[in-house]
Amino acid sequence: MICDQSWSMGSLGSLLLVCGLLPWRAFLQEHSNAAQNCFCQVSGVLDDCTCDVETIDHFNSELFSKLQILLESDYFRYYKVNLNKACPFWDDNSHCGLRDCAVQPCPTEDVPAGIKSASAFKYSQEANGELAELDCEKERRLGAVDVSLSEAAQETLSQWNKHDDSKDNFCEVDDEESPDAEYVDLLINPERYTGYKGPDAWKIWNSIYEENCFKPQSVKRPLSSWVLGREHLFYQWLEDLCVEKRAFYRLVSGLHASINIHLSARYLLKETWMDKVWGHNVSEFQKRFDALLTKGEGPRRLKNLYFIYLIELRAISKVLPYFERPEFVLYTGNQSNDLTTKLLLVDILYAAKSFPLHFDENALFAGVSKEADQLKMEFRHHFRNISKIMDCVGCFKCRLWGKLQTQGLGTALKILFSERQIANLPDRGLSQGFHLKRQEIVALFNAFGRISTSVKELETFRALLQKISRE
Repeated sequence: MICDQSWSMGSLGSLLLVCGLLPWRAFLQEHSNAAQNCFCQVSGVLDDCTCDVETIDHFNSELFSKLQILLESDYFRYYKVNLNKACPFWDDNSHCGLRDCAVQPCPTEDVPAGIKSASAFKYSQEANGELAELDCEKERRLGAVDVSLSEAAQETLSQWNKHDDSKDNFCEVDDEESPDAEYVDLLINPERYTGYKGPDAWKIWNSIYEENCFKPQSVKRPLSSWVLGREHLFYQWLEDLCVEKRAFYRLVSGLHASINIHLSARYLLKETWMDKVWGHNVSEFQKRFDALLTKGEGPRRLKNLYFIYLIELRAISKVLPYFERPEFVLYTGNQSNDLTTKLLLVDILYAAKSFPLHFDENALFAGVSKEADQLKMEFRHHFRNISKIMDCVGCFKCRLWGKLQTQGLGTALKILFSERQIANLPDRGLSQGFHLKRQEIVALFNAFGRISTSVKELETFRALLQKISRE
């Protein structure tokens, strides 16, 4: 989470609001239909897609609770990350000194033993056979197998490590063996507003948009103007870009929108010497997404949130064959819980696969082979740079969630462009082809969980704004 990088507001009213010279309720009365200002354009078919907002809302409402249960399981709540890497792009030793910027690492002894052993192939045939007691139908899919590792299997695992460092990755992945890498319990370090803002935080988003989003050669205006509130100029030429470059921008914008929704939904509303009260801050949400305050760009940002939802949903639907294999276990060492977690995961993946209006990734990089390959290489290079920029975030909690969500999106892109390798996975046994590390798996589903939460939170903000408008 890169906190409080709000898109700037236009108009004198919004300036007075920010400065505290215009009461918030008075401002809302001046712009009477607050909900309509944010949501009136957030409907219908999405750009470059065949899907519509309403279908996503309905689907997400049905999937949301299952996804949250999955992410609270031991396998998905512990994420190993190096928060002490130096910024590779500029000299910056400044760190957020606010208490809410801190991350509480997980003591090694509290991490389930199976997670620390870093293997997904542990249980015996008899243990895997107990799937029948949980779900007879899914037992036939997951099966039972003797998974003792031979020398050949160990060589396969070595090949996997080489594959993980290959050009197919869209992210710079932390070295989990580094002495600086620590396990973090995501449930006790939630993503929320930390107070991290100002020039240091602005520099992060400026670098992402200015140096890593595509723009026509003829455009000299820096993309930093987008962050400074002149983003309407950006859209004048965005539509002239090819679909791949538009998609890249919309992914970044969608992630940005999601992060701003998170900090608006889990905002520090009140603090006493005994307790802190976190909740929905409507004014913060309005600053980022109200059409009047953002010169019409707020609704576009929300639609980009739905775009990234489609991309990540498509990825998890396509990776079903990888997780469905009998050999794959979400291993923590607790046999019963691990089997239950896998059944829930597979259930979620089948639900994702059933979504009726998936994004068609075949529309990307479908041109002349040489040009398409070059564009894909640039796409990957730009996204890897963004993953590196996360190591420049001065707030450690923001850095944690920024790294996790960019790695999750990068893993989704890796899946989408590994269709052939996934299709060639053997029905049984280990493969030297497509592989995901546990770190990537945890990031993939937690990142989608964050996007899903953002879509769900829009329902709450819509209701709150409608209530304010009625009052």
